[in-house]
Amino acid sequence: MRELAILSFVTLDGVMQSPTSPEEDSSGGFSGGGWGAPYWDEVMPQVYAEAMSEPYDLLFGRRTYDVFASHWPNVDGEEDPVAARLNGGHKYVATRSVDRRLPWGPATRIGGDVVAEIKALKAGDGPLIQVHGSSELIQTLLKHDLIDEYRLWTFPVVVGGGKRLFEAGAAPAGLQLVRTGSTGNGVVMSVYRRG
Repeated sequence: MRELAILSFVTLDGVMQSPTSPEEDSSGGFSGGGWGAPYWDEVMPQVYAEAMSEPYDLLFGRRTYDVFASHWPNVDGEEDPVAARLNGGHKYVATRSVDRRLPWGPATRIGGDVVAEIKALKAGDGPLIQVHGSSELIQTLLKHDLIDEYRLWTFPVVVGGGKRLFEAGAAPAGLQLVRTGSTGNGVVMSVYRRG
């Protein structure tokens, strides 16, 4: 049996959309992209140590896969441990496109009944399955209570609108705080498990 964890960067008002750059995801007219970039130097070493240093496979929504695939294969894994982990892990990509090519591999398409396929994936053998970004996919996981661990970094930023981590439709759940930490620039790490 495999566990599934989400790794999300969120603003103080709960927005997870486009933390890296304005170009990352401007859907819905979102113009506040790039809100996390000024904090990366202190945040990323903590993210790696707390959530990315152990082996894991990746589960992405198609758009997030495309964003990662345009960047991480070009980063040398010998010099960057994050790149080594991301490039080396198996990628599972939830997509409705039947002819979708997945050049950043190893990668497997998940289509059709995404919930059933993710349940089957969790029932199998292998390392942790970790979701990065992928706001629409996370809403499906929340609705069907498929998340075992929440690895959250909350940034001291308020952006107003945008895609939120917890949208309407999330299954009610109690969570237990298992780890916490912070960075000197005010980002708070909170790791929760299902209660």
